[in-house]
Amino acid sequence: MKSLAACVLVLACSLFVAESASAKDRGADGRFEKRTSSHFLLYQDVDIDRTSGFRGSRRFENQVLETLESAYDSLDDALGLRPTRRIEVRVWDPGIFDREFAGLFGFSAAGFYSGTIHIRGDTELRARLVRTLHHELVHAAWDVLAPSFVLPAWLNEGLAQWFEARGVGKHRISVAEAAAMAQFASQGLLDPLMDEGAVSFSHLDSEFARIAYLRSYAFIEFLARRNGDDSLRRLCKTLVRKRNIDRAFSVTFGAKLDELGRRFVGEYGS
Repeated sequence: MKSLAACVLVLACSLFVAESASAKDRGADGRFEKRTSSHFLLYQDVDIDRTSGFRGSRRFENQVLETLESAYDSLDDALGLRPTRRIEVRVWDPGIFDREFAGLFGFSAAGFYSGTIHIRGDTELRARLVRTLHHELVHAAWDVLAPSFVLPAWLNEGLAQWFEARGVGKHRISVAEAAAMAQFASQGLLDPLMDEGAVSFSHLDSEFARIAYLRSYAFIEFLARRNGDDSLRRLCKTLVRKRNIDRAFSVTFGAKLDELGRRFVGEYGS
C-alpha cells in the first residue's frame, strides 16, 4: 500500500484552487524564462535551468514543451478535448513551489491548475513530471472549453488521472490498486460512491485524498473497461455539448449515473 499511497499523493490537485491566482509571480531569482510552442506558453524558473546543467541549451524546456504538445494531441484522441487557445504553464523551483503553495492542500502535490498550470519543477523530465503535465492538461482543457461548467471533483480528477496514466503507458487499473479498492469496499468507503457537492479534493488529508483519487480513477477506468476507451471520448464530447452530467452519462452508457455507480461498487465486492 505504501507505493500506492506515494503514487496517489503526487497526483495534481483540483481545477478550482482559487487562492493560487494571487501567488507571487516570480522565480527563485525573480525571473522566469519564457518559451512558446504551438499550444503552450511556458515560463520556467531561471534557477531550474541553472541547476539542471543545461544552461543555454534549454534542453529541459524543450523536453517539457515536447511532452505537452504530445499530450495535447493525445488528449484530443483519447477524450475529444482540444483547447482552442494557448495554455500557460509555469514550472517553479521546488523550494519556491513548496513555500508558496503547500498551504493550499491537505497533502503533498506535484502541481495544480488555476487559470495557469503550475508545476513543481525538476532538473530532468522524469515519469512523475510527465504524469503531472498530462493530468493538469485535462483540467486546463475543461477550463478552456467549458469555463462555466463546474465538474464535480470525482469526475474532474478521475478523467485527469485516467489520462495521466495513459501518458506513461498504463491502460488499466493495477493489481495493487484493485486490492486497495476491494479493501475500501469492505470498509464501506465506496458507498456512497461520490460526493456530488465537492468540486475539489484539496481540503483532504493524505489518507482521505488517497481514497478519493483512487476511487475516482477506478470508476473512470471501470467505465472504459466495460464500454471501451472510446466511450470516455463520447462522454466528454457530450458533456461539453450538453453541460449536463446525468444526461451525458445516460446517453453515453445507456444507464443512469446511480446505476453505474452501483455496478462499480459491486465489482469490488460490496
